[in-house]
Amino acid sequence: MAVLLFKLSNVPDDEAQEVRELLDEQGLDYYETTAGRWRLGVDAIWLNNNEDAEVASKLLYNYQQERRNKARQEQADLQARGQAPRFMDKLATQPGKVLLSGLGILAILALGLIPVLWLLFYNH
Repeated sequence: MAVLLFKLSNVPDDEAQEVRELLDEQGLDYYETTAGRWRLGVDAIWLNNNEDAEVASKLLYNYQQERRNKARQEQADLQARGQAPRFMDKLATQPGKVLLSGLGILAILALGLIPVLWLLFYNH
């Protein structure tokens, strides 16, 4: 029976390729599925054999730890050189996205405060 190993939705192409190469290097039998035209399925890598699930999970865990550590080191290096993106950089390059995000945050806060304000001022 097939075992879901790794969902590929929102995964960068280089990461997906590195996972495929890792599985190939270990000789693990796998296949991929796509969500399809109407996005009703799942983009994922599946193992063909249940027996490989534990080994593959450990390999994937170690790979993701290494990738995370590498990304954190790259971010720390950028910050040390003063080249890490800041809020003002994001605002200058993507003002619409920043504005919409801010409005979304304010809307969520407002919706969360409505019941509190209602109880405080109109429940007397």
